[in-house]
Amino acid sequence: MTAGFFSPLPPAPTGVADYSAALLRAMRRHGEVRVNGAGAPLYHVGNNHLHRAIYTRALRRPGVAVLHDAVLHHFLLGIMNEPDYLAEFTYNYGEWTAALAGDLWCRRARSAGDPEYFRYPMLRRIAESSAGIVVHNAAARRMVLAHAPQARVFEIPHLFEPPPEPSGAEVERLREHLGVMPSTTLFAVLGHLRESKRLGSVLRAFDKVRSDVRAALLVAGDIVSSDYERAIAPLLQAPGVIRLPALGERDWWLHAHAVDACINLRYPQAGETSGIGVRMMGIGKPVLVTTGEDTPSCVPIDPGPAEVDMLAEMMRWLARFPDDARSLGAAARRHIREQHDPDHVARLYWQALEECRA
Repeated sequence: MTAGFFSPLPPAPTGVADYSAALLRAMRRHGEVRVNGAGAPLYHVGNNHLHRAIYTRALRRPGVAVLHDAVLHHFLLGIMNEPDYLAEFTYNYGEWTAALAGDLWCRRARSAGDPEYFRYPMLRRIAESSAGIVVHNAAARRMVLAHAPQARVFEIPHLFEPPPEPSGAEVERLREHLGVMPSTTLFAVLGHLRESKRLGSVLRAFDKVRSDVRAALLVAGDIVSSDYERAIAPLLQAPGVIRLPALGERDWWLHAHAVDACINLRYPQAGETSGIGVRMMGIGKPVLVTTGEDTPSCVPIDPGPAEVDMLAEMMRWLARFPDDARSLGAAARRHIREQHDPDHVARLYWQALEECRA
């Protein structure tokens, strides 16, 4: 069997592109894969405009669709006009929801951080149309089946491809360049900085922590909303905050190795498995995440009123007890290396394609 592979690939500025490039290398070790070509189609669907043509093709010529985000609401808001959006919403949730759909359309400027938009994933059409759906965690599986109970769903772990490891000297030089002493705990927030990554909460927690322990906070990535960036600009200028733009692949991994712990909050959650979280765990870094179902070997932080205080307390703990932080990182590394091995994941993809072709 030959697989047809449809996905953004590097240098497209999306984590899905990086994931797909690694998956493509792994799948080609087990069979023939043609990018944007003939074969059993494998469609990678995310929540931004880069996936528009792929989503349309997946509906026109059904195959196996990989949901990198189990909430497509924001994606559909971005590619549809008002009549099409209202029709799509009621197709998912019934004609009696037409008034709600109209209200959500009118308030769509708030959709990035409003939990109500995350309550309606709008998955029915892709789930009913596809021969199979791939998700990366149990929560996403349930979201798909709630929209299409007859869908064939495959839960496949998020792939982790171990990177070339920088030398200790390289890491030390980078920390020195950043102004981070060996005794300082360096926390980091990495990737596309959307409202759902809770950067405001992270910065407020760090402000509570930096007077109690030796700590610094690296914030590396592009803030996707100019309004959001203006709102948090004063917090980004606080002492101890190191602000960098989005990093290229090699620099990203070098900075990741220089970090002591990663803060990777997601709220509202969209049923996604974070590629950044998997990467950081895979190289042995403790990761602080929003409490949810996809949090093995992580430090959970409850969303809600206690979020900032709970995060600050966990940051103090990791800074004061570095042996505990290293133990958490080692456990995370073992989990990722055992469950997210590229060849294991690639075989599961080939198996899904075979079953859906039968």
